[in-house]
Amino acid sequence: MLPMQCPHFDAGRCGSCALIRTPYSQQLADKVTHAQGLLAEYPDVEWLPATPSAEHAFRNKAKMVVTGTAEDPVLGILDAQQNGIDLHDCPLYNEPMHYLLEAITAFITRANVQPYELKTKRGELKYVLVTQSPDDEYMVRFVSRSQEPVTRLRKHLPEFLESHPQVAVFSVNIQPEHKAILEGDHEIILTEQHTLTMRVNDIPLHLRPQSFFQTNTDIAAALYDQARQWIAHERPAHLWDLFCGVGGFALHLSPFADRVTGIEISEDAIASANLTAETLGITNLRFDALDATAFSREHSGTQGEGGPDMIVVNPPRRGIGQELAEFLEASPAHTVVYSSCNAVTLAKDLAHMPSLRPVAARVLDMFPHTSHYEVIVLLKRAA
Repeated sequence: MLPMQCPHFDAGRCGSCALIRTPYSQQLADKVTHAQGLLAEYPDVEWLPATPSAEHAFRNKAKMVVTGTAEDPVLGILDAQQNGIDLHDCPLYNEPMHYLLEAITAFITRANVQPYELKTKRGELKYVLVTQSPDDEYMVRFVSRSQEPVTRLRKHLPEFLESHPQVAVFSVNIQPEHKAILEGDHEIILTEQHTLTMRVNDIPLHLRPQSFFQTNTDIAAALYDQARQWIAHERPAHLWDLFCGVGGFALHLSPFADRVTGIEISEDAIASANLTAETLGITNLRFDALDATAFSREHSGTQGEGGPDMIVVNPPRRGIGQELAEFLEASPAHTVVYSSCNAVTLAKDLAHMPSLRPVAARVLDMFPHTSHYEVIVLLKRAA
């Protein structure tokens, strides 16, 4: 595949892909070196070959700031003076996404939705969030300051959906605060369909508007498959998937475990995970909307029947933290799979569970042209 070319970066309009001028092979090698350096005190780790990404058109989600006017809306980012920069044709997205983002600007005009202006605190539409499935279906979310434009959006939506039937879910999120917060708690879904199906490997994951999903579908598939390869031959009696999101790891691993418990604080994500389990007829899975650390605290000291003998953790960038790491250290689990989007916090967490030793690891490039990456590590209980 050809290296990514970006006219926005070349013109100085956008610097998000800070490493775009570094050859991709070097980007990947540097990420491996960084991860290995952070885990240098574990010299026996088997480092599997890094998993590369496509260099462009790999993102499944567009997060666009809306500026301009209802007559001439702009989807993109803000410059230093808080003016909008049009990025609807960003090469991180594929051409069908470019086409849909352009169509959305016309829909904003048709529905007469005024973009929110930071300087005056006037207007309504703050962000447009678009997620693309592997089947080229879409979830479109408008983030608005209030419900003021909902009636007009509802009126003009049928015409938009008729012209763009690939849009499966359309919603309006209400975020009234004048703060750098992407979305609020209240979601108004305007389509009959409420979930977007993200087919990953052989699992049709269901994504609701406020559910988290990895931004690089191909790398997410590789991530789940790596965990599946590691545990397929172990047959755990009870596997916990903490920070399970929409159930990606749990659903991939359920055929190889007697019982699986998935824990995630987001009720929307748990509803999505349960829908997939029901759709597939999986009966050895239980998902609960709980805080992972609080859940582990309640089960502290659990041994034997009911206690996990294998645990998967997939935390946000802050990591699992000392309390949860110490629970893993004291737990009956003989195997832990730790999927991390921040190897710095991964290394800190490992220091709190010294008897769980890394034996294998792989870097997966979820975020090309940036310094960020995913690393998945297999931990085994020391004898």
